[in-house]
Amino acid sequence: MVVGMALDVEGRPICCEMWPGNTADVTTLVPVVKRMRQRFRLREITVVADRGMVSQATLNAFESSDPPVRYIVGVRMRRQKEISLSVLGSRARWFESVPERSKAKDPAPLKIKEVRVEDRRYVVCLNEEERRKDAQDRQAIVAHLREQLRSGDKSLVGNKGYRRYLKVEGSGHFAIDEEQLKAEQRYDGIWVLRTNTDYDAETVAHVYKALWTVEDIIRTTKSILETRPIYHKRDETIRGHVFCSFLALLLKVELEQRMQFADLECEWAQVLRGLEAFQQVEATFQDKRFLLRSQLSAETSAALRAAGVAAPQPCASCRKRPNW
Repeated sequence: MVVGMALDVEGRPICCEMWPGNTADVTTLVPVVKRMRQRFRLREITVVADRGMVSQATLNAFESSDPPVRYIVGVRMRRQKEISLSVLGSRARWFESVPERSKAKDPAPLKIKEVRVEDRRYVVCLNEEERRKDAQDRQAIVAHLREQLRSGDKSLVGNKGYRRYLKVEGSGHFAIDEEQLKAEQRYDGIWVLRTNTDYDAETVAHVYKALWTVEDIIRTTKSILETRPIYHKRDETIRGHVFCSFLALLLKVELEQRMQFADLECEWAQVLRGLEAFQQVEATFQDKRFLLRSQLSAETSAALRAAGVAAPQPCASCRKRPNW
């Protein structure tokens, strides 16, 4: 099966969707948008998605709907001539939205420029750190390629990572494609967005960058919430299993946001361990009943404060249970 998650601009899960395992990603977006409009009675909606979720047919469907669906989507730079020639070849000036980091925890640097091709609007984004990293990675690959070519090129035939940097010479052997190396430099640290919104270019870029929250949510669902494995066989029970994970995810995100709002910084794994160890037991001493709770960890105490829940007393007497 394929599980999808829709989030709002603040990273809060809105709904989850499921499809058979052989469903292509590009066929899922339009039906989801239609259902969301009906379920939540939305007239205006802006879809933000990466390159794997969107095709030209999807964009046409968005623009022809009534009212049109607004979108911010990533585009494939190497496969579209309009992008590689007109958009990346534009001499528009860069605008520095986020400067270079001074500390490790600072946001990644970002430069932006807007390019229009006829009635199509593009936003080009550049991360200087990623540009340097891409250049270093390519240099390492080429250095290893040259070493491999000295000892024979048969082992390179099936390597997709090397294939883009190789060409076949007249003798039938591989050689480094220097022209391709120069062409690849123009893509270092760059990604291109297409949008039909009225938002300024900086807003478009930052909203798209927030897509990392979707990937983080999916990883959380798979790992921390232990959605897998699923032992059910009927569609109804499988959907119920996934929906329980969705509800748990919603609670997790809500608690994290409340802790962040209260300026309480804790690792989620420690919060989870503290909550799992948080217990209350009943004990009887001299014909009196008492409720005893375990010691609170710092993370558990922070989670309770953020949720607005008062912790029970370490030891409290309780009344005798009634006989029903």
